[in-house]
Amino acid sequence: MTATENDIARVWRNARLATLKESLPGLGIVENGAIAVIDGRIAFAGPEAELPAEFAKAESVDCEGRWITPGLIDCHTHLVHAGDRAHEFELRLAGASYEEIARAGGGIVSSVKALRAASEDDLVRETLPRLDALIAEGVTTVEMKSGYGLDTENELKSLRAARRIADERDVTVRTTFLGAHALPPEMNGDKTAYIKQVVTEMLPAVAAEGLADAVDGFCEGIAFSTAEMTEVFEAAKAHGLPVKLHADQLSNLHGAELAARYGALSADHLEYTDDAGAAAMARAGTVAVILPGAFYFIRETKKPPVDLFRKHGVRMAVATDANPGTSPLTSLLLTMNMAATLFGMTVEECIAGTTREAARALGLVDEVGTLEAGKWADFVLWNIGRPAELVYRMGFNPMHARIRSGY
Repeated sequence: MTATENDIARVWRNARLATLKESLPGLGIVENGAIAVIDGRIAFAGPEAELPAEFAKAESVDCEGRWITPGLIDCHTHLVHAGDRAHEFELRLAGASYEEIARAGGGIVSSVKALRAASEDDLVRETLPRLDALIAEGVTTVEMKSGYGLDTENELKSLRAARRIADERDVTVRTTFLGAHALPPEMNGDKTAYIKQVVTEMLPAVAAEGLADAVDGFCEGIAFSTAEMTEVFEAAKAHGLPVKLHADQLSNLHGAELAARYGALSADHLEYTDDAGAAAMARAGTVAVILPGAFYFIRETKKPPVDLFRKHGVRMAVATDANPGTSPLTSLLLTMNMAATLFGMTVEECIAGTTREAARALGLVDEVGTLEAGKWADFVLWNIGRPAELVYRMGFNPMHARIRSGY
């Protein structure tokens, strides 16, 4: 990519880069680095001494030795919801389990009632503050799932709200249809009929409006079986949509293997995934999305098998799982600390997990997630002495500036 007189070019100089390039070791660190941007895309990212001469007259920003990373990416959220579930939090403190609350009509079903009562405008208004908290910490791309509507009208409403939010804020939003999230009360326990509704009514309507970038589901004893999720995945395939899966969170139903069989972009949670599941994910290139917020909040004790993922070479992303019931978390920086402290992930794994691997989990690794020529110029300047500070600190935001598409 070269600059011409009509191009809008800018250069960030005197910086230390964590490029996350896979051709470089570790975080892909470049000391005394520079980033050149043309019309919103990176034209050069590397040693300032190698900056092409064509950028000599470009507008220049002195980074004063600050660190630059790719923009952070939250690849698993349920940001679009109405109300909260603070009452359930109190019940858990009193000893009730997540499954007990769900089976008693709480959990996801209570969020369904709140979302159905909310208008699309209400959803946009309630979601924006949650998104703003992520943006304030350097997030430039965020995934938003539906799954609290659980009928065609309200699933569409949720996804339309998510699409609108992308117009309200300077952020890339990827939307995921999660109709197979829970069984709505009006189905009276008939999972077969509900999955038929997801497959033959909801998904075609979502696809017809172009409202989803992927299809997800909750494969668990309190949700849907692998056979039921297979029906959803077949329908997604027919509509040309990639899949993701909430898998192996509370038990091992072999959801990771199911996700891998369909070439899923990611399988998420994964606390109970076994060796066979990890091996299948590695073969398929399915990213393991680690979600410490939910593990912490519902006081689980079974940790995701990080060592197994390392053994098999499974890529690992890290995300907030921001949702009202099990992870009311809107800090990706804190999430990285939790992944390191609770699960033993390394600094490199946490930072890669919220940049390059998070992009991979959304099917966007060719566009964002690293500082490389040709990708969108989404990056963050940090007031830190070393990248480990992004993982080490709790409740402290060292962001200096957030750049999206070169601005």
